[in-house]
This record gives sequence, structure tokens and C-alpha cells, in this order.
Amino acid sequence: MEIDVLTLFPGMFDGFLSTSIMKIAREKDLVTYRLADIRDCTTDRHRTVDDRPFGGGPGMVMMPDPIFEAVERTEKLSQTPATRVLLTPQGERFTQETARELAGCPRLLLVCGRYEGFDERIRLGLSPREISIGDYVLTGGELPAMVVIDAVVRLLPGVLGTEDSLEEESFADGMLEYPHYTRPREFRGMKVPDVLLSGNHEEIRRWRLAQSKERTNRRRRNE
Repeated sequence: MEIDVLTLFPGMFDGFLSTSIMKIAREKDLVTYRLADIRDCTTDRHRTVDDRPFGGGPGMVMMPDPIFEAVERTEKLSQTPATRVLLTPQGERFTQETARELAGCPRLLLVCGRYEGFDERIRLGLSPREISIGDYVLTGGELPAMVVIDAVVRLLPGVLGTEDSLEEESFADGMLEYPHYTRPREFRGMKVPDVLLSGNHEEIRRWRLAQSKERTNRRRRNE
């Protein structure tokens, strides 16, 4: 998979892409990351990327010119067609199913917004898929982009050591994951459930399923 990120702050991604699963995926040649500074696609000496909104109102709006130029210039770096993704609070809510869909794309181009948002012509002209990681507002699209990258990359075949871990994670089957325990058997009066020590795999499976259902009902009841 190829992942391109358009941002005003490419340095924010350095540590994230150089550690843990993101680093392992790159070292295995399972993913290629490319970062592009949107300001490099400006034409004035101040490298301007935003301006006041027509009609008045607070804040600044990201201009279409640098975004279009950055997208078109970046897409030429590879012959692989890119799925354009705009990180915005107005987008569809990001879920595990969304992550699975994006993991099936050969190339993602993530555009990180800032300020009050994007000039509407960016949506109309680029026709991106718009994604939000939740109903709240962040300073910019960089953190959402990292969330999307993390959720997608770990789904790529060969990235994780075992595919079984993917099948049993929260949301893999629409439910939250069951409780986990490890050594010691007792800690500060809290004991590991006897069923997990029984060696009866069918009983353990049923217990885990029941726990998963109960936890999902309790914590996601109103969603």
C-alpha cells in the first residue's frame, strides 16, 4: 500500500511513522509513506494557504489553489490510482468497517485541514471521501490522519505477527473485546476467573463470548 499525506506540518508524523507497527510495516515493504507540505505548492512569498471567508465570519479558510496543486503534484509521484480522503469533522464517522474498506485500497491520499476548514470547491472539484474520527473539533487533520493510518496499516496482511489477533479484537465482529488476564493469578485480591484456568477451550470460548456481549450492551447501549 502507498499512503500520501498532505499537511502543513509534516514534522508531526516523523515519530509516529518511525515507531511500532508503522515502522514494522515500512521495514517489511508492505507500505510506503510520503509526506508533502502543502505550503510548497503556494506561489506567493508568504506561502499563503488560507484567507478570510467571503460573507464574513470568524477564522480563516484553506484556499483551493494550494490544495489542488498539492493533490495533483502528489498523485504524479506514482502510477497507482489514489483514493482521496479529506479529514474533516463534517465527514462520515470513521469505524472499523471504514478501516477495512480503506485497507483494500492500493493507495490513500490523506488531506489534513486546518483553521475553519476547506473552501467548498475543494470538495466539489476533488470529490474526496470525507472522514471524521468523531463528533468533536481538533486543531487540524493531522491527528485524525494518524488514527486512520494506524487503523488501516495494522489490517494489511503480514503487518501483525498473527492474523488471529485481528479476528478477536474489539469491533472485529461488531462487539467489544472480552476481558483479558495474565500473570499473576491473584493481584491485590483480584483473581483470574476460574474458567480461564480450566483448560476447557469450549467453556472459555463461551465465557468470552458472553463477556463480549455483556460489555458491548453495557458500554454501547445508547449508540
